[in-house]
Amino acid sequence: MAATKGCITRLQKEYKSLQREPVPHITAHPNPSNLLEWHFVLEGAAGSDYEGGVYHGRIVFPADYPFKPPSISMITPNGRFAVNTKLCLSISDFHPESWSPMWSTSTILTGLLSFMYDAAPTTGSVTTSKAEKQRLARESLAVNARNATFKRLFPEWVEEHARRQAAAEAAAAAAAAPPPAAASDPQQQQGQDGGGAAAAAQQKGGRQQGQGQEQQQPAAGPRPGTAGERRAAGAPPPPAVGSSVFTAALLVVVLAIAVLPLCSSDARAGLALLRGRWFAPPPGAP
Repeated sequence: MAATKGCITRLQKEYKSLQREPVPHITAHPNPSNLLEWHFVLEGAAGSDYEGGVYHGRIVFPADYPFKPPSISMITPNGRFAVNTKLCLSISDFHPESWSPMWSTSTILTGLLSFMYDAAPTTGSVTTSKAEKQRLARESLAVNARNATFKRLFPEWVEEHARRQAAAEAAAAAAAAPPPAAASDPQQQQGQDGGGAAAAAQQKGGRQQGQGQEQQQPAAGPRPGTAGERRAAGAPPPPAVGSSVFTAALLVVVLAIAVLPLCSSDARAGLALLRGRWFAPPPGAP
């Protein structure tokens, strides 16, 4: 049955509204070849059993929408609803009596998101463990990437899948690779060798400089010894001051005697007196 003009107008209006104000965690697009068939992607909320999941589903509107409700089904395995099975919800064609023409596609998607996180059983729901839901969430994007309709309507998610896959492969390769050998950097090793050689050269230069200083320093002469040390070493004692004076006086007398015949009588008398004083025996001498 072909869609009525009112149905087409209503769906086009609702699609524009969704583009302006999208429902959080949900993206929806009509099939370009069939306006009555819409596809959506529901993202699993953080902290829930569906975190990281990307779930593909389908909404099929009746030709006389909005006077009758649409049918809703899931395509991606999720652990909450069976796949390719009409869901029994108050906003679906299972309960036309509770449907309101005032509801819109945005209302339908918001209600579906609420039922997704509700554990209440219904027609089309399944019971699975938390671990199973988490496993399906991890595999959901890879499953969707094999769906032709998903790839055509949601290319941004196909790119996201390729990015995640590349990151996972890189992480696996890094985990499987052996740890790098503890090889020192050639430049760093060269710097260390150069630093060691420079330190050795500096140390050698310091030793040579010290030896040169020792060679250039004049040898200190022997320390003058005391009189006792000189006598112990056999050195002659220094002449006494009195002996030097006596020797000088004796020399004067000898010279005087030698020149006495040449002097006057007065000079000879003076010298005789001087000689008598110097060479006179001390008092009391025999």
